[in-house]
Amino acid sequence: MILLLLSYIGGVLTILSPCILPVLPFVFARAEQPFTKSSLPLLGGMAVTFAAVATLAAVGGGWAVHANQYGRVAAMVLLALFGIALIFPSIADRFTRPLVAIGGRLSRASDRERSSGTQIGSSFILGIAVGLLWAPCAGPILGLLLTGAAIQGASVDTTLLLLAYALGAATSLAVALLAGGRVFAAMKRSVGAGEWIRRGLGVAVLLGVAAVATGLDTGLLTRLSVGNTNAIEEGLLSHTRGSSDRKTYAVPGSDLPIEGQMPSLAGASGWLNSPPLTRESLRGKVVLIDFWTYSCINCLRALPYVQAWANKYKDHGLVVIGVHSPEFAFEKSTKNVSRAVKDLGVTYPVAIDSSLAIWQAFGNEYWPAHYFIDAEGRIRAHHFGEGDYANSERVIQTLLKEAGYSDIPTGTVRPNARGVQEASDSRDMQSPETYI
Repeated sequence: MILLLLSYIGGVLTILSPCILPVLPFVFARAEQPFTKSSLPLLGGMAVTFAAVATLAAVGGGWAVHANQYGRVAAMVLLALFGIALIFPSIADRFTRPLVAIGGRLSRASDRERSSGTQIGSSFILGIAVGLLWAPCAGPILGLLLTGAAIQGASVDTTLLLLAYALGAATSLAVALLAGGRVFAAMKRSVGAGEWIRRGLGVAVLLGVAAVATGLDTGLLTRLSVGNTNAIEEGLLSHTRGSSDRKTYAVPGSDLPIEGQMPSLAGASGWLNSPPLTRESLRGKVVLIDFWTYSCINCLRALPYVQAWANKYKDHGLVVIGVHSPEFAFEKSTKNVSRAVKDLGVTYPVAIDSSLAIWQAFGNEYWPAHYFIDAEGRIRAHHFGEGDYANSERVIQTLLKEAGYSDIPTGTVRPNARGVQEASDSRDMQSPETYI
């Protein structure tokens, strides 16, 4: 319920984002028509279509993206015709004649009921077109939803969360539309400008289609900082996540607490560089679990340190296990992972976690994520993301000493990483990373 509420609020906040601008002409073009018969079906069609397309794109791979491109072209043609119809009433009459004729054949209702049904149906179709075109600025909440959909696959929960987001956007647009409708009505009464308003909205619709067709909605508008809601969304996420932090218990004589027992590794569908390993077989060893995936740039930049630790401490009680938990569909292929492990020079055991069973057992949410486990099978420390390598290595040394190993190497590793694995220049960062 908290996630549904967050999704809905995230959608409501999109009205403050510049990326909503291309959608506004299509919505406000229905402002002077009855809300329940025109605007509400349009917003409903937009919400349902966005949720469906976003779900498919997140879990279905490249084919869904290509299919949506064809849908976008069809939607732009439909909405361009709608804009032309607003400018030229005679063309609008020609467009609606087939719909009215079909409605007359299929329905025995009264003329008024036929007209109402045709209006609702046409508005819903226009809403579908808007849903195909809408590309909201992906703030933290939408990013969380899309990543969750990619990880967990198609499910009712995924679609409900995306639908809640779309309904939030539809709600804020509906409020703006109701307010805008009153403004239009007042202008028509006082100035008699209804015809000019309709034509102006037709021009705005055509400009909106042009903005989408040229990529303006996902180019310039995504770079505008006006109405940026990221800070609000981050605050909401931080507040709701605060109660789920990992609980810790003190260990007498040690600075490292107990964060829980090491979960099972039985969820692995395969192993590379090693036969299957179990919690029981690892007792007495210090274990470093590294959650990673081979196309994650942050994982690749941390990998030289993980490999260096495996080489340095493998004869002194440390077992490094890379848990390969894919973010994208192509990373689920064991063949692809095996090739990446060889190309990257990974020599320690790698568990294939394509179903994310180990990921979920640990309650993990990050790439990369390092969990440090003592000789008794207890999680004693963790680190999420890149960096802080010296402190991570000191945790390894501390746990090895606690386990009674001797002649433990001192100092910290300094791997000579090159190319894509070279550390980022944190002093010259201009913006947060963008994931496409």
